[in-house]
Amino acid sequence: MAVQAIFVLVGVFVCSISVKGSSQPQARVYLTFDELRETKTSEHFSLSHHPLDYRILLMDEDQDRIYVGSKDHILSLNINNISQEPLSVFWPASTIKVEECKMAGKDPTHGCGNFVRVIQAFNRTHLYVCGSGAFSPVCTYLNRGRRSEDQVFVIDSKCESGKGRCSFNPNVNTVSVMINEELFSGMYIDFMGTDAAIFRSLTKRNAVRTDQHNSKWLSEPMFVDAHVIPDGTDPNDAKVYFFFKEKLTDNSRSTKQIHSMIARICPNDTGGLRSLVNKWTTFLKARLVCSVTDEDGPETYFDELEDVFLLETDNPRTTLVYGIFTTSSSVFKGSAVCVYHLSDIQTVFNGPFAHKEGPNHQLISYQGRIPYPRPGTCPGGAFTPNMRTTKEFPDDVVTFIRNHPLMYNSIYPIHRRPLIVRIGTDYKYTKIAVDRVNAADGRYHVLFLGTDRGTVQKVVVLPANSSSRGELILEELEVFKNHAPITTLKISSKKQQLYVSSNEGVSQVSLHRCHIYGTACADCCLARDPYCAWDGHSCSRFYPTGKRRSRRQDVRHGNPLTQCRGFNLKAYRNAAEIVQYGVKNNTTFLECAPKSPQASIKWLLQKDKDRRKEVKLNERIIATSQGLLIRSVQDSDQGLYHCIATENSFKQTIAKINFKVLDSEMVAVVTDKWSPWTWASSVRALPFHPKDIMGAFSHSEMQMINQYCKDTRQQHQHGEESQKIRGDYGKLKALINSRKSRNRRNQLPES
Repeated sequence: MAVQAIFVLVGVFVCSISVKGSSQPQARVYLTFDELRETKTSEHFSLSHHPLDYRILLMDEDQDRIYVGSKDHILSLNINNISQEPLSVFWPASTIKVEECKMAGKDPTHGCGNFVRVIQAFNRTHLYVCGSGAFSPVCTYLNRGRRSEDQVFVIDSKCESGKGRCSFNPNVNTVSVMINEELFSGMYIDFMGTDAAIFRSLTKRNAVRTDQHNSKWLSEPMFVDAHVIPDGTDPNDAKVYFFFKEKLTDNSRSTKQIHSMIARICPNDTGGLRSLVNKWTTFLKARLVCSVTDEDGPETYFDELEDVFLLETDNPRTTLVYGIFTTSSSVFKGSAVCVYHLSDIQTVFNGPFAHKEGPNHQLISYQGRIPYPRPGTCPGGAFTPNMRTTKEFPDDVVTFIRNHPLMYNSIYPIHRRPLIVRIGTDYKYTKIAVDRVNAADGRYHVLFLGTDRGTVQKVVVLPANSSSRGELILEELEVFKNHAPITTLKISSKKQQLYVSSNEGVSQVSLHRCHIYGTACADCCLARDPYCAWDGHSCSRFYPTGKRRSRRQDVRHGNPLTQCRGFNLKAYRNAAEIVQYGVKNNTTFLECAPKSPQASIKWLLQKDKDRRKEVKLNERIIATSQGLLIRSVQDSDQGLYHCIATENSFKQTIAKINFKVLDSEMVAVVTDKWSPWTWASSVRALPFHPKDIMGAFSHSEMQMINQYCKDTRQQHQHGEESQKIRGDYGKLKALINSRKSRNRRNQLPES
């Protein structure tokens, strides 16, 4: 028995306007900040309602703490629940330094404070912390206790100068790593922000830095990240890699281009003996390319590196480097994710050096003799076991490094193309974290991408031979209420949690919310989330070691036909029939909203007992993302409409609407009993903003719509209950024909 429902729309209807960037892939599930909180899979922490520029700078899974730097504060948060047992230290800049900062014309709010930018584990009990100090960097040691249960978090030493360890300007990024109680930093070393350096400090050995004011080495760099990466089995061959972007002048020296770069140095480098004294003698750099190639050949570059994430494996050479890139062009805007093999990066550093030659200073591959040991080799390593220090390097090696720090070949991503490209969207990616997830049909990489509008996208990377494109957006989550850009992103696979910071605070989000995909097996299977599987009763967390009997998961293909037999699949694929009425020569709307933006919609029409035929779309019949808009309804529009959604070759009837057309004269007679719009107000219609549909109707139709809305509001204010139309269409038609000679203003008799 079909469910009877009457929706009569008189001159009122609904039109869905395409959103900017709608051609871009959409998230299967979008959760607002409040909806995310309702799932009980997130936590939020902030010190105050005022923005304090929070940065997650260190995560210690052994002590179950994450350490956050902000304006004038250092925070220690519980890794299991950031809102429980937070510890904080108030560490402002001195009053004198704040006043001097203001007198120098710096921003009192965003510059003249102590913005904590460096937190490194110095030893088992202490952290080394540095802040901008109101444009006068300071550093100190902070006691965190031997165990997290100690609840110790206090500064127990005097502050010392942070010059060479932290940038003066808090808006200029500082990157750092700590190795054996030595700090390696990439930052600007002066108040004016003109002297950039990669610096080793906090050392019992001599301090070492990059060659000063040498644009061959660093040219207005903006540091992004730093990592220690092994190179072979000998620990002396390990390198510190610095990721940054820099501004380079072209051959005409009139235009500056932005290039993303990787530089590396040996931690045991102590500088040269006669040349490059207290300067790196192992410094090399190479360009990092993320681009798309047009059909006619030229490359379009995503040239600004924003963030990197290292997905490590047991073998360091198989480490994957994920990078987020954006464009610097004012015309072409977008962001992309590129992935690099560490082995490809090391191959470039072991390849030819770049050399400028000719009047135009064109870069060519250096063809001369390469001195021994090869420039960039670490002392005491596998290739130089007899050289214990860089001061033993021959002079020609040191001279070569000074003049040829750049590698000739660029570093290209896997398959020489981006993994993800977003163009024409209203957001850009800012941060990235990656998790390696074991599923029933293989191992998948799940990307968590922070945006500049305060959301995190959860994206699964699919194999090339799957039934879909290379990536799917599973979720998009509003992790901050005020849509503040994401500033840092940390992931704990051990805790299955993601930690996110912005100017507003810190949020903690579970890596999975399986129940939000739906209550049916097909919903869970179509979601293709590696974290989730159908357990026979609900969509729940997938465990590779769990029972296999009733577990259903198919990330590669997402095909419910093979996974969900026996789980009420037939009933899921069909919809109950409803009856909907429309008025001839007016506009009506048949509602049909797919559960997933990845599904495609097709409308079929069946007249009487004829075969179903696809609805022909035109200017009068318009398909929208929410359903089918029929303008100027005709008798030929009557019939049984089927709304079919198709996803991964799986077809499902979402709506089955038996549409009947009412004669306009009949409607006029019925509505004469009351106000012309009282009857129409009983109709349930979809709410749409008037601006979205103004272009779809004539002036007279819009006047009718406005009057309808006005009368509806008045009725709600007086608390009047709407009247529902009852009776059979055939009886109503006969009644109209029998009363044609009467005055239509007379009241109809009760029936």
